[in-house]
Amino acid sequence: MSRVSTATLLARLTNEEQAAFLAGLSSFDLEKLMHSWKVWARPDQIAPKGHWATWMIMAGRGFGKTRAGAEWVRSIAEQNGDARFALVGANFAEVRTVMVEGESGLLSIAPSFNRPLWEPSLKRVQWSNGAEARLYSAAEPEGLRGPQHSHAWCDEIAKWMNNAGQAVATWDNLKMGLRLGKWPQTVATTTPRPVPLVRKLVKDSAAVITKGRTIDNELNLPEAFLTAMAIDYAGTRLGRQELDGELIEELEGALWTRSMIEACLIDEVPSFVRIVVAVDPPASANGDACGIIVAALGHDRKAYVLADCSTEKPSPEKWARAVADAAALWDADRVIAEANQGGAMVKSVLQAADISLPVKLVHASRGKVARAEPVAALYENDRVHHICAFPRLEDELCGLMIGGAYEGPGRSPDRADALVWALTELMLGKKNEPRVR
Repeated sequence: MSRVSTATLLARLTNEEQAAFLAGLSSFDLEKLMHSWKVWARPDQIAPKGHWATWMIMAGRGFGKTRAGAEWVRSIAEQNGDARFALVGANFAEVRTVMVEGESGLLSIAPSFNRPLWEPSLKRVQWSNGAEARLYSAAEPEGLRGPQHSHAWCDEIAKWMNNAGQAVATWDNLKMGLRLGKWPQTVATTTPRPVPLVRKLVKDSAAVITKGRTIDNELNLPEAFLTAMAIDYAGTRLGRQELDGELIEELEGALWTRSMIEACLIDEVPSFVRIVVAVDPPASANGDACGIIVAALGHDRKAYVLADCSTEKPSPEKWARAVADAAALWDADRVIAEANQGGAMVKSVLQAADISLPVKLVHASRGKVARAEPVAALYENDRVHHICAFPRLEDELCGLMIGGAYEGPGRSPDRADALVWALTELMLGKKNEPRVR
């Protein structure tokens, strides 16, 4: 789906074409144009078509979530005088200052000829045709026990207080009161966090979910802001969550945690004693990804992860060339290759790509998770550092579970397995595979 708004297309007209278009509009038509959401919105800010019960916009900061929610409320309220909305936020102050009075709130987006009446003392917004919206706090779930509504807009549901189950209770009470009209609907706008309510909606097959990033709204955000965000947070857990709109979960019982990985990031790269490239080849020509990790041993006897050069579903020639290129780029002294799927073939494919490559074949007698346990201990003991963020590798590491399961992305932790081989070679002696100490 295109992310370009109609307004963007109008902006691409020549100055003469724009002037001619605007000259043909009356002052009333100009104001209607300025407040026409269908003109200014990106396609991903428009409500889905069809009969849906819940639409969750889960996106990064600055995406335009609040504006999308407010415009959805406005579009229904102006067309349906019987509409009864619940506006629910983390607390009453945020509902008022963000959802009603904010820059993208209901009062700011309304045209002068159809601005709703705001009655703060009654916690009510009312349109001239009879439609109305009432304010509720997610910190007070009982406030939604009893009132009936036809529609609801819930903002920043990931930050609703839930230390005593308030967030889920608020959502449940809200849904039980959505019994007006033919097809009650709820819009939830939020930056993702792995809290119970967000997890619940993500798993709800009946919910429509729109995902998005901060950069999707770059035409309406200061360039200095976007540049600063990219420099400070690109690839980090915080950046992926707050800017890219990713739902990043911490799995209970994982060998690696997000905080453990973020703690190992460094700004300055030391000198190295040696550098290796480790490869976990796919089992077949059309198999999974080929994990390719570059790591080094520093003079301080710590390990440093330098690069993730993994490739997706490559041919043998393609992944072998990627390994050779990585070894040449980083001046590696050895290539470590898992050889359970045909050792002679793995070595011959690598040497066909570059006959000078020093290749060491390693054989796995235990599962990936068992081999990873002593490597995870190195992280816990501050003996491994990453020179930058490696999001896909980190997701795989955080999916390796104590006890042998893998609950990360994809069918197999190919990147993580390559990292384990690399750090085993550098840090755990001349063993073919790590062993639990």
